[in-house]
Parts: sequence; C-alpha cells; structure tokens
Amino acid sequence: MELRGITKRFPGVVANHDIDITVRRGTVHALVGENGAGKSTLMKILYGMQKPDEGTIAVDGEQVSFHNPGDAIARGIGMVHQHFMLADYLTVLENVVLGSEKLYGIGDRARAKIKEISDSYGLGVRPDAMVEDLGVADRQRVEILKVLYRGARTLILDEPTAVLVPQEVDALFDNLRELKAEGLTVIFISHKLGEVLSVADEITVIRRGTTVGTADPKHTTTKQLAELMVGSELPSPETRESTVTDVPMLTVDGLRLSATDPDGVVRSVLDGIGFTIHKGEVLGIAGVEGNGQSELVDAIMGMRHLDAGVLTLDGADISRTPTRKRREDGMGVIPEDRHRHGLLLEAPLWENRILGHVTERPNSKGAFLDLKGARTDTERIVREYDVRTPGIDVTAASLSGGNQQKLIVGREMSHDPKLLIAAHPTRGVDVGAQAQIWDQIREARREGLAVLLISADLDELIGLSDTLRVMYRGRLVADADPATITPEELGSAMTGAASGHLEAPDDSGAEGTGSADSTDTDPRNGGEDR
Repeated sequence: MELRGITKRFPGVVANHDIDITVRRGTVHALVGENGAGKSTLMKILYGMQKPDEGTIAVDGEQVSFHNPGDAIARGIGMVHQHFMLADYLTVLENVVLGSEKLYGIGDRARAKIKEISDSYGLGVRPDAMVEDLGVADRQRVEILKVLYRGARTLILDEPTAVLVPQEVDALFDNLRELKAEGLTVIFISHKLGEVLSVADEITVIRRGTTVGTADPKHTTTKQLAELMVGSELPSPETRESTVTDVPMLTVDGLRLSATDPDGVVRSVLDGIGFTIHKGEVLGIAGVEGNGQSELVDAIMGMRHLDAGVLTLDGADISRTPTRKRREDGMGVIPEDRHRHGLLLEAPLWENRILGHVTERPNSKGAFLDLKGARTDTERIVREYDVRTPGIDVTAASLSGGNQQKLIVGREMSHDPKLLIAAHPTRGVDVGAQAQIWDQIREARREGLAVLLISADLDELIGLSDTLRVMYRGRLVADADPATITPEELGSAMTGAASGHLEAPDDSGAEGTGSADSTDTDPRNGGEDR
C-alpha cells in the first residue's frame, strides 16, 4: 500500500499535509504521532470515510479511490476502531454477520466460517457466546474476526491495547504475529511506544500533519521515537516523594450497589467497598474493565443510588447529596467515557468548558452565565493545555480524542477541586500531553488534592499512586505496594491470580471492604454468582 502526497484541509486547519507512507504486505506497520498530528484523519481517508483533497492511494500497485468504507472493504481493507462497535445482547455470530448476511447466511455456514477463521489465526472465538459475557480482550478478538470475516487482508487497529492488561497485550501480539505469518498486513496505531517497538516491523512518525520519518524498531529506542513525535524525551509517571497527610478527604464505607440485567435478574455490582483517601494522596484502583470501576465512579459522583453505605467528603456526609452539589463542594471528575459523560460533541469548546461548573466562576455571575468569562477562560485552557484547535468556537467533535481529553482535564483542574476522580486520565493522549497531565496531578497533589485514580495503564497506576488496591468482580480483593509491585504482577492480580507482592485489603480506613474474610458468596469459589 502506498500513500503519496496525501493532503486534507478543514476550515481553519490542515489535518494532513503531503503525507507519504509505504506499507509492505505481510508486515506490522506502526503509525505514531502526538494528538492532533493527523493520524485519525489519515486512517479515515484510507478506510473511505473521508476523501483527500490531494494525493493518491495505491493498493497492490493499483491506484484506487474510495468513496465510502464499502469501497475499502472491497479492496481488502478493514478497520477495528478504538471504541468497540458490538451489540452486547447479541451473540458473537450475530455480531459478526450483521450487515454481511449475504456472505455465508446467518446459520451453520456462517458458524463454520467463524470457527475456521478463529482456528486459523488463533483467536479462540466462540460463535454462540453472548458478547455481554465477554471480557475486553475477547471483544477485541471478535472485532478482528468481524474484519477478517469480510475478507480483509489489511487491518487498521486504532489504539488496540488501550484497555488491555499486560497478559492480554501479549496475547493480542501473538494474534498479530499469526496474522502476519499468514500474509496479512496490520497498520497499528498506538501511543505506547514500548509496545510499538516490540511488535512493529516498521514505524512511521507523523508530526503536525506531515510525515517526519520512518524508523526501524530494531535500531530505535522509545526516547528517540518520543523526540521524533514531540521533540522531547519520553516522560515517566514515577512519583515517590510522599505528600500524604493524615486528613481524610473521601471516606467510602460499606458501599453496596446492585443492578438489574436485561433478564430481570438483580446482580451485585459493588459488594461492600470501603476505603479512605487523604489530602495529598493518590489512591489507585487496578482492575480489568467491567469489574465495577465505572459503577464505583458513578456512586461517588451521585449518579447511582446506593443500596447501602456511607460517603463522606471533607467531613460531610454526601451519601444523599445531588451530583451538582457534590461538584460545587469540590469534587472534580475526568470521566471514563469522554463522549458520553464529558462533552457535548456538537457544542463549541467554550460551552463544553462550562459543563459541570455552570454555577461557578468564571462561568457565572450570581444567577447569570458569564459568557465572556467562560470564553476567556476557555482560551486560557487551550493555551496552557496545548489543545490543538483553530479556535474556541469549533465543536468538540472536531477535535482529536487526545485534544478532547486535554480540554476536559483543563476544565476540571481549573476549579481547584478537593477530590479528583480521574478515570483513565491519559487514555488516547500522546507522550507530551501525558507528561503534562501527570505534572498537573502531581502539582495539585502537593497542594493537598486527593485523587482516586482508575487506569488501564499499569505503569501510570504504579507510578502515580501512593496506595494501590485491586478490584475484582465488584470487590476490593487485595492491596499492593506501588514501590515494589511490577506491572506483570499487578496484571495477574487483576485477573484473579495471586501474587507475592499482594496483601489482603486493609480494612482499618473503613468498614465492609469485601476482604478475603468476607462471608458473602464469591463466584470464584464456586458459589452463586450474585
């Protein structure tokens, strides 16, 4: 595949300028670059979602022009998006054949084809499994199988390791090597430079919309890649100076929460959670996604009604306090899903700056909105957090995912919160923006900010946390020392395995933490799944 002179302009910004990339058949070709560098636009062009203003695309030596994704699929190009596009309440087979029923029908022929592809590439996909019962890694393999089912010979993977633990990353890379061995081509987009070096055959670096070089992983370091991307060294989240005080900021005591599934069965999603975060402390929660982290954030923010438990913020009981009041009392949040809970995508940036802080300065004066103050402060956030945008009147949807994240972080940190709930705060951002967010958290922590940190980046969790706890099936099952535990040990604990550097949860800070001594039935021990 050859892209020559690809240029794409939008009002007020040139997303791609004279990009040249050559991808050899049967290789893993990595594409790296900072947020706003133009990677997503380029991949949308390659997948037929957008047309270039200038330049050419050739596939197997033949020049092509894609008007829509169907044209790209017809030429053997498929894309696995960062945010999975699966229907939870359908089976794997139903998800795979959806929209492609004419290929192999919807019955035994389709099931046989899915099994054939799964076996050929070591994907281990079960056609009759319900998607809602699958973990993140299995869902990703279903997405890959969907693309292969449609005949793709070139796969575009957008941030495929963003939500995986180390063992799942290793399994994914084994799958990619199997695909490569069978002659397929993979275009791998990632911000994790160490992973890029371990799996790629070639690396193309994009900076500010244009290609700045191609690197050979065998003769390149993460430091050199970072310098190519952003002109600086690769940052580290490592923080070892302690700023933890003995003043409690958030206390969670005996938190229980249940939910009703589509079959009408009531299941426990949080089971006796308890912990305390002090001023100047970062408490990290490690866990494979889907084990109750999202529900924990919702409960602390007041977005879900508790079955039991007490929440205390800075000495005040907030168990029944509305979400807006919790925000006004000093609770900030970087949400896990920035599209659903962090932004109004079709609203301009200055309106997004107001979200969650409508009653606070500089967004309001008394009972009235202060639009001038909000606009001025949005311009400040754009400057200080390096949000790549032609102006504050463009919509949030026009920004790359990383720049959307920087806008949210800037908004939340601008109100000097007492407690910051940071759910995947650097997901989808480049190494430069990642370093800036880490520095903001460290600086605020030194000034007394309490942080609840939830992240799929285990290096980030270990590096930033003062205290580290493991969450599994809605319970806190172990404590870990960030100074001694390795990402591999933490990843094993997240999947329910034991580790020598883990301890039973410390219940001294709050009651009902769901420790190993709990008498509640645990499905891992053969009991009823609550």
